[in-house]
Parts: sequence; C-alpha cells; structure tokens
Amino acid sequence: MTMDHAHDSRERVAAHAPRLNWAKLAPEAYKAMIRLDAAARHGVEPTLFNLIKIRASQINRCAFCLDMHSKDALAAGESAERIIQLDAWAESKHFYTPKEIAAIELTEAITVLTDGFVPDEVYARAADQFDETELVGLIVAITTINAWNRFGVSTRMVPGHYTPAS
Repeated sequence: MTMDHAHDSRERVAAHAPRLNWAKLAPEAYKAMIRLDAAARHGVEPTLFNLIKIRASQINRCAFCLDMHSKDALAAGESAERIIQLDAWAESKHFYTPKEIAAIELTEAITVLTDGFVPDEVYARAADQFDETELVGLIVAITTINAWNRFGVSTRMVPGHYTPAS
C-alpha cells in the first residue's frame, strides 16, 4: 500500500507559511544562485549530484530541498531504497559505490564545518576517487546545495508542492 498524502484519509497538521519570498525580494541574488547551481552541475554525474543534494539537505534539515531533490532523484531513476538509506549510509554502505561514499563523506564534512575543518582522510578518500576537476566540481556542488538549504530553512520554504520537470 502506498501512502500518497493526497489520498490519505487521516487529518494532517496544516503546512506552515513561508516567512518571506526571498526569490521575489532579492531577484538578483536568486538569479545568481540559479547560475551557480547550473555551473555546479557541470562535471558531476546526475546520480551523484542528487545524492549530494539529498544528503546535505538531510543534515541541514531543509524540508523543501529534501522534497525537491528526492523527487528529482526518483524521477531520474534513483531507487527509493537508496534515498531512504542515505541518512544511515555508514551502516548501509553496500547500497553505494566507493565513489559515492567518498562524495557523501565529503558532503558531510563540508556541510558540518562548525564541527571543524574537512579532515585530511576524508579529502584524501575523495581525491582517490575523483580527479582534481571532478573534485572541485563536487566542492562547488556541495557548497551550492548548502547555500540553497540556508535560504530554504531561514525563509521556511514550504515542502510538498514541487513537481519534477518531465
């Protein structure tokens, strides 16, 4: 049985309202983020790009970005199982390739900079899996989703209404 909230008969809590529409109020910053996001896609394989976006969004608790990027990943053919296990990837490594694990570790290290710097061993594992151009692409992608997460969380963007492009 699938649980589609549109067909769920249980009463749900009302969605919160967004605090403000930052894209409308700061259109040049929003357009710059769109350009940065487009640039971040170059050189990062789509499957890996989606995993990075989902993992950073889990850590940052950005419900809007989790909704969007999980739906995008599913639409692109990612398995629900790998998305579900991503939050517990360290216990579920067998779902991921060594390259994906290195990218996920790097995503976590860059996302939680408040816990310290990116550890040399994490960086070295990523450098073993990716060439320098790919590695800088990963860093750009990770940095970009973290910026999007901060906009989403601080302005309380509302999840649940995103539909992936066909």
